[in-house]
Amino acid sequence: MDKQSAVVFRNVGQLYFPQTRVECHYSLSSDHQWSSSDWIGIFEMGWSSVKQYYTYTWALVPEGYTEGTSVDFCALFHASYLPRPSAVEYQFVYVDRMGEVRARSRPFTFCAPKPLDELETLKEEQDEEGEEELLLVIPRAELLQSRLEECLKKQADLQRALDAAKKEAENEKVDSKEARMDWECEREAMKAEITELRDNLRHDRELLKNMEGKHKDVKYNQENLNSELSKLMTEKAESLQQIKDLEDDIRVLTDREKEGNNELERLKERVRKMSSQMKHDEEKRKSLQVENEAAVAELRGLQDRVETSEHIAENLRRELRELGTRQGSTHAELHQARLQVAQLTLLLSEENLVLREERANWALEREANKHAAESEKKKLQDLSCEVQRKEEWLQEERTERETLEAELGEEKDYNKVLLRELQELKASLRKIQKEREEEQLNKQQDLVSYIHQLEQRLETVPETRSNIAVSTCISSDSSSEDDIDESSICEDPPASDTQDEKRQDCDTRADERKELILKDHVNPVLSDLADAPMW
Repeated sequence: MDKQSAVVFRNVGQLYFPQTRVECHYSLSSDHQWSSSDWIGIFEMGWSSVKQYYTYTWALVPEGYTEGTSVDFCALFHASYLPRPSAVEYQFVYVDRMGEVRARSRPFTFCAPKPLDELETLKEEQDEEGEEELLLVIPRAELLQSRLEECLKKQADLQRALDAAKKEAENEKVDSKEARMDWECEREAMKAEITELRDNLRHDRELLKNMEGKHKDVKYNQENLNSELSKLMTEKAESLQQIKDLEDDIRVLTDREKEGNNELERLKERVRKMSSQMKHDEEKRKSLQVENEAAVAELRGLQDRVETSEHIAENLRRELRELGTRQGSTHAELHQARLQVAQLTLLLSEENLVLREERANWALEREANKHAAESEKKKLQDLSCEVQRKEEWLQEERTERETLEAELGEEKDYNKVLLRELQELKASLRKIQKEREEEQLNKQQDLVSYIHQLEQRLETVPETRSNIAVSTCISSDSSSEDDIDESSICEDPPASDTQDEKRQDCDTRADERKELILKDHVNPVLSDLADAPMW
């Protein structure tokens, strides 16, 4: 059973061209449960089974789609899988994952386009209120005509712009020709001046090359001296840093040595105290031994007394036996003997108790003394081990200190050598500086004298020229005086005016040449002097 209300096909055309891809627009309602197994097929009209499709594609949805919402999307059928053009009618069919048909489209056909009536599909957006895009089918001829008109308009605009650019280029050519003519005139005038200046510059360049060679040699020597001085300064800084580090190490070692000496003194005091305690304990032990010996002697005396009492008891027993045999003698003697035996037994029991107590106390004291002696021995052993370790550590520290002192001595000797070399270098640098200053003064004096010579030469050139001009004028005047009359004499002032103008022109040209030569000659020399470092 078809459920066409859940899926709807939109914008289905009547004709499609198999040479281009076909777009199938469809809408899914909120009632439809979409699955990735849903598909859309192109079926020939009159189909009876879902398996009779011509081609198919998967029914896709946009990213972020959630079930229970309506959505619009488009499926694409590529041109290579479409049927050939014919009069057979086809339709789109939407099939879900269970194989049930959800929607069918109206019938359409595939046909080949005619050459003039060939159609084009264009997308045209609706107004702001509409959400969908419209597909317009227009004949290709009209589309090409509109595009051709647009191209012609663009071509006319481009032709206008090209004509304007050509006019600007012609104007620029005319201006460039005029400028070129002016430039060539100026160039010829400058060539004449350049040829005159080149001869003067050659001589000046030779002098400058000699000066530059001397200056380069001085610069090279100065750079070598600066590099050597920088190396010596860096070595001096490194040696000073090493001396500081060694001094710090010596301070640390002296502090450690002091601490080790203090700890040694403390350990010695502890050993002294322990030795005094040991002596006191030995005295106690000796007194205890004496007391023990006295107690042993007393015990022996008591044992002797017990033995004597036992002998007496045996004698008394014998006497009692004898008395027993003599029972008929007297009851009073028996009674007295019994009393004596009872007294003796009491004395024996008391003496046995005292002996047992003294033996127990003596055993306890003996065990305590043993434990104390063992603990004292262990303490003495530990102290002796610590003393040995401290002595070894002190010995190592002393050896390290001696090695450091030896290294310090070597560093001091090396620093003294470096200081001497530095002093020698400073003296040599001062000498070089003095020599350089003298050379610079000589160079400056030579330059000043050379500049004066140039000025004198440049002053003599216009003077000689003016003298030649005056002599020529005088000779011409003297030759003409014999032939001219009073009218020619009246016309002499204009001739004098022309001579004055010629002299002024010669003077101005000579001054200009003098300034040019001075600038070309003096400026590079002064620039080299400015670049050279002054000490």
